[in-house]
Amino acid sequence: MVHFVETVGALDAWLTSVRASAASVGLVPTMGVLHAGHEALIEQARRDCEHVVVSIFVNPLQFDREDDLRRYPRLIEADLETCRRVSVDTAFVPSQTEMYPNKPTTRISVGPLGDHLCGAHRQGHFEGVATVVAKLFNIVRPQRAYFGEKDAQQLAIIRRMTADLSVPILIIGVPTVREADGLALSSRNRHLSLGERQQASALFRALEEARRLIEGGTVEAGSVVRQALEQIPREVGLRVEYLEVVDPDELQPVERIGGPVLVAGALWVGDTKLIDNVVCEPTGQQS
Repeated sequence: MVHFVETVGALDAWLTSVRASAASVGLVPTMGVLHAGHEALIEQARRDCEHVVVSIFVNPLQFDREDDLRRYPRLIEADLETCRRVSVDTAFVPSQTEMYPNKPTTRISVGPLGDHLCGAHRQGHFEGVATVVAKLFNIVRPQRAYFGEKDAQQLAIIRRMTADLSVPILIIGVPTVREADGLALSSRNRHLSLGERQQASALFRALEEARRLIEGGTVEAGSVVRQALEQIPREVGLRVEYLEVVDPDELQPVERIGGPVLVAGALWVGDTKLIDNVVCEPTGQQS
């Protein structure tokens, strides 16, 4: 049975008794609309921890467009049913007023890690992400927290924030869950029409081409990007926002590939932005 909590005070009181039993606590922060990707995070937390908390909160600080915030789906009853099915112990579902009783004036700066990829196109997004995650860490005080590798930039930023601020929480990245054609699971996929869904797998094909080139020994990042982009057809409704080769930890662009790199892309399919990435390491003859 899921313990449903809506306030910080109630959650703290509940987790005080949990901690008194010396149970380890794992946190899975989400914005709801739970799918198999979230379930993978929860299942990993379930294996690692004795008590699993899932937070469901649509964080306004990370939206740069008001219409995007309004459009973000809220399916709380379905989400709670998912939590029951996958044996979540506590669901923390605060209101916006509960999380931000006063207009927040303090935010966490993420520095150069937010300058590229999605950060270059969503001003303030990752500051909003880091700020709400820091709040959740302080509220829940878990031993471990779980994030999807699909959101590679977010994961890198949370790891750096945790290290820089000496937060005593282990950050666990969980591999991306994909459809049969490679499309990464995302809450935004529900916005795709049937035709758009068929187009959407082009992003993964481009990333796989980049992986093939890098593992085959291509060292010029520009060449990798140009050839990978050929996998995305020039069709109405498709627009590449970015496809970049960056350092997997610092998230800075690289020109020559001499070790592991992150290849990340964002593709607009109609009105829906999809993101994805792969980590690649050269293994073949360099060229």
